[in-house]
Amino acid sequence: MGMHAKRRIGKIIYHLLIGGFGVLMVYPIFWMIMGAFKNNNDILNHSASFFPTLGWHMENWANGWKGYSGVTFGTFFRNSLIVAALSTLGTVISSSMVAYALARVKFKGRKILFWCMLATLMLPGQVILIPQYMIYNSLGVVGTYFPLIFPHFCGQAFFIYQMMQFCQGIPRELDEAAFVDGCNKYMIYFKIVLPLLKPSIITTLIIQFYWKWDDFMGPLIYLSKPVTWTASVALKNFADASGQSDYGALFAMSTLSLIPVFLIFLIFNRQLVEGVSSTGLKG
Repeated sequence: MGMHAKRRIGKIIYHLLIGGFGVLMVYPIFWMIMGAFKNNNDILNHSASFFPTLGWHMENWANGWKGYSGVTFGTFFRNSLIVAALSTLGTVISSSMVAYALARVKFKGRKILFWCMLATLMLPGQVILIPQYMIYNSLGVVGTYFPLIFPHFCGQAFFIYQMMQFCQGIPRELDEAAFVDGCNKYMIYFKIVLPLLKPSIITTLIIQFYWKWDDFMGPLIYLSKPVTWTASVALKNFADASGQSDYGALFAMSTLSLIPVFLIFLIFNRQLVEGVSSTGLKG
């Protein structure tokens, strides 16, 4: 057997393995989509069946959209969009500013602040969960979106570090030339550094939006009224351990909740790959 034939067989085996792993990864998603058209009996007793065996139940979508306590799922999706969009905006603005200051501006205590910022990456979220709640409770903002949004306007260590790696790849001669032309530090940031940070900003936008859209613990802790719930909390309540769970409606609304993140990925897929490959995420 020649080398050409061996390479061809190797490529075929490689693509078969990749395709098999791909099917395993997407199968649960497609099963969930099909589950949106089944009733509880079909889901629980015919779970191995991919397609509905007891008829197609389109009413699952209408039942799921009704939501709870007179609050439709449209409200839950709107709440998730508000929290995710504002948190992402705050993360992009604050993290890019802090990254620029730590990477390009010389000032006393910069290294200490940098190491303190890195230290926060090593703290598990559970460690600061109770202290944060006590602070927000004393401020009287528990039950609002403030605890879910405001911290992201103060910088996020992961994205600060990511943008710092990108900033360090921008030639400093651009800063010097702009300074000679009369630009100060703020003008250099807005007119030179920020436009060149676009790939890193797109990466931050996608990842942070994913994280906040899927966030469950934060809304569960700080939001108590159904009218303020996000989609993740509302979806959890479809699976009621003390009552009859409507799994068909749960799968229907879960399918709808995938649409925003799926669209974000489709729109910014190329920029995401470019941003990851050109920043310090690769180590």
